[in-house]
Amino acid sequence: MKSQSSDPQELQPASILSYVRDPPNLCSLAGLACTILAIYYSILGVYSAVMIGMIWAVAFDWADGLIARQMKGRTGDDRTFGGQLDVVIDIVSYGVTPAILLLSYGKFEPIFLVGAFLMVAGAAIRLSYFSTFGLSGGSKYTGLALDNNSIVLVFLFLFEGFFSEGTFVYALYACSLVLTALNVSQIKTPKLSGNPVNVFILAAYTLGVTAFYGWQLL
Repeated sequence: MKSQSSDPQELQPASILSYVRDPPNLCSLAGLACTILAIYYSILGVYSAVMIGMIWAVAFDWADGLIARQMKGRTGDDRTFGGQLDVVIDIVSYGVTPAILLLSYGKFEPIFLVGAFLMVAGAAIRLSYFSTFGLSGGSKYTGLALDNNSIVLVFLFLFEGFFSEGTFVYALYACSLVLTALNVSQIKTPKLSGNPVNVFILAAYTLGVTAFYGWQLL
């Protein structure tokens, strides 16, 4: 007797672009747009605009998770695709973008290439580890989560005017390397985006940073 099998049509995945209609994925892509703007303005040397792009990328990154948790009826494929999309965007937002920022602020001098490589490599290693093992104990990250890098670097730039450019670039270099070391360390850190209070704090921080740097652009 022949075994029962599912209809082959049911086994076919949905089209690639069909997943773009998923609201959390749209939110993720909005964050990617902010990241592209941050990279663009890094190359131009307009660092106030870079900071706005970087912090909004974090805000959209946190928002996509909140939206996903509130939605009902998302399939397993939706969740898997969204998780993979997050990882790909995170490597650009929290690895490539800070590396380009460092290179740009350092006038693309070769000495900063080492730091840029370590930042991107650290982000790739951190994300690969998380994709493999997930949260430690189901609630904490192993290593500093990458979104903290952007939050800290945006905060650091608030004090740029208090230092000479030559001094600040090495403060930026040192801070970037310390963050990278924490990303790949064994420290356990909480999932900040899962706490409504932290989301409120990030929202206030994002609006405050946008107002501050937006005023500088006028």
